[in-house]
Amino acid sequence: MTGTSKGEHRAGLLNGFAAYGMWGLVPLFWPLLKPAGALEILAHRMAWSLVFVAVALLFVRRWAWAGQLLRQPRRLALVTVAAVVVTVNWGVYIWAVNAGHVVEASLGYFINPLVTIAMGVLLLKERLRPVQWAAVAVGSAAVVVLTVGYGRPPWISLCLAFSFATYGLVKKKVGLGGIESLAAETAIQSLPALGYLVWLSAHGDSTFLGEGAGHSALLASTGVVTALPLVCFGAAAIRVPLSTLGLLQYLAPVFQFLIGILYFHEAMPPERWAGFALVWLALALLTGSALRSAQRARRRREAVGAPRAGLPDSAPADV
Repeated sequence: MTGTSKGEHRAGLLNGFAAYGMWGLVPLFWPLLKPAGALEILAHRMAWSLVFVAVALLFVRRWAWAGQLLRQPRRLALVTVAAVVVTVNWGVYIWAVNAGHVVEASLGYFINPLVTIAMGVLLLKERLRPVQWAAVAVGSAAVVVLTVGYGRPPWISLCLAFSFATYGLVKKKVGLGGIESLAAETAIQSLPALGYLVWLSAHGDSTFLGEGAGHSALLASTGVVTALPLVCFGAAAIRVPLSTLGLLQYLAPVFQFLIGILYFHEAMPPERWAGFALVWLALALLTGSALRSAQRARRRREAVGAPRAGLPDSAPADV
């Protein structure tokens, strides 16, 4: 690997750690916005995210995609679906954290890869390898165990996992970049968000101007908290292999899980530990299978591509 390639890879890793680290630490941020309720926080998040990405797009002067999107009704409809689904995801997550369910929220992002695989089989007719079937079966058993442990289905986790998996599926169909996609989604979200904020103010229930300048600044910073990890993620995605990103994604729920237990002191009875252990076993099976597939693909590229292309010994294997 050349010096430039090493530098790019290192920059990608740093951006990946930054993105997933910020997503992992975000449970510490939402409680700071009280006494604002979850819906008010959500509305501010949508409105200020639009402001942030609009400024970013003005800076990079990328607007051509917007006109193209408006001329494609089917694609615009998919963006609207993505906006609705991510609104559900954001709203449930903010409520869960501020209501003391950080651990259950983290579970949603642990089981998200399993839900994504299940949706691929059911909706896209994808075929699974035996190891992937085993991982899905173990994950299903974990949900049963956790249902017994909680005395109810872990609906917060399931809602977060299914909404985020659906969001990923729709975004794959849309094919917009990170900033562009967030701009389109928040543009759709902004009308109901602003309408709700105006309604709150008219009824005297808004906390934006009634809790001091610090509170107002924190609500406005929700746009940065939303968009900055996406910028870092975009920088990582073009510099490191997908298999590396797949491993880094577990940082966020691990941080959230540890924050829930160590900082918020949420209860973890034995049956809950058992359910989480099954989920982690399922993820270990998936990760091992993915890493083996990536290694085989890399060996095939090296065997076929290097001699024919005449690549130097120092060329990165991913070329």
